[in-house]
Amino acid sequence: MNAVDQEFRCAKARTALQCLLATLTVFAVLLLLDAISNAAVIAALGASSFIAFTIPEAEMSGPRRMVGGYLIVIAVGCLCHFLSGLPLLEQLPAAQNLMVVVFGALSVGIAIFAMVVTDTDHPPAASLALGLVLNECSC
Repeated sequence: MNAVDQEFRCAKARTALQCLLATLTVFAVLLLLDAISNAAVIAALGASSFIAFTIPEAEMSGPRRMVGGYLIVIAVGCLCHFLSGLPLLEQLPAAQNLMVVVFGALSVGIAIFAMVVTDTDHPPAASLALGLVLNECSC
């Protein structure tokens, strides 16, 4: 068994350049975002960066899926974040923690469904929907 990938042996410079570009892209995003309070956002972008730079020929690396998936997930996540904080729901007993859990789960389920229906499915993006509900966001 060989520990070094055969494709890497043939394209060392290209692989190193792609990893450098991914690192710089994530660095720029981290400069713009608060990495601690947006951990789910950062994790989703890290996973997407890995997919885009390591398997650029894959369907899920295409712009339709990456950009479209994130746009759908942002819309769903922001909507669920807004709904989880409605004053009417805060009147229910144990509402605050329960509503965050309920709308967090709904955001992921609805986001997955919407991405599949629109053929913009990008798996790492689904975690962003949850992150937008669980964290304080400025949707």
